[in-house]
Formats: sequence, C-alpha cells, structure tokens
Amino acid sequence: MKLLVINGPNLNMLGIREVNIYGRKTYSDLEDFIRAAFAEAGAEGEIFQSNHEGEIVEKIQQAYKVFDGIIINPAAYTHTSVAILDALKAVGIPTAEVHLSDVDSREEFRRFSYVSLAAELTVKGEGFEGYRKAVLWMKERLTNAER
Repeated sequence: MKLLVINGPNLNMLGIREVNIYGRKTYSDLEDFIRAAFAEAGAEGEIFQSNHEGEIVEKIQQAYKVFDGIIINPAAYTHTSVAILDALKAVGIPTAEVHLSDVDSREEFRRFSYVSLAAELTVKGEGFEGYRKAVLWMKERLTNAER
C-alpha cells in the first residue's frame, strides 16, 4: 500500500499561524506524526506540501498509477479549487480529506468543500489524529477493495 499525503497552503506555518486554532506543533511534527501512522498501517508513503494550487494539481496527476490512495488537506483551497477537485476525479484514486480544525464551526465560507465531492472520507477537527484516522481508514478501504 502506497499512500500520498498532500498538504496545502500555509500548513508549513504550523506552530506559528493562529496557534489558538492550530496549536504550537510544527509542520515537522506533523510529518513525523504522519510517518508514524504510515508505519502503524504498514504503508509506504510520501508527504508533499505546497502553497501553490498548480503544484498540488500536478502532484495529484503524477500520483496516477503510482499511489494507491491520496490523503489531502487542501487547506484554503478546500473552498475554492475546482482544479484540485477535477484532478482528484481525473486520477480516480481513493481519496480521504483531512482538516486539522473543525471547519464547520469557523467562518461560513469554510463550510463548503469542493474536495469533499471526490473524497470518500472527510475528517474534521481532530488535529493531527485526523491524519492517523485517514491512514487507517485508507488501509481498510484498500484491503477490502482487494478482496
């Protein structure tokens, strides 16, 4: 099982930006957490972060026939990017969406996710644990698909 985790804009600023929402843990801490979740699930994985929509679209396209599953936190692009949605639909790779914060309890504009139209699972407001939940869900999803 080979998973791709994609993190969108400003996640590289974890520990600095809006600590009242995202806490003091850094992006490096998040990468370590995700790697531990890969190990727990017995998965290989790659972690990618970009502040640029086009780079995220290209990474999704490059995942075709390379990765078995995509876990994506599109961050601000959640609410604006039809291009990311279209890329996910084009590659047809099982996708889980993760948000560190509970976007439904924040500003009104954050309550709609284009990515959710392609994602089979959405995890909101569970912090780093949301990634672990998505990795373990993906393991179950892919294992059941092989049967």
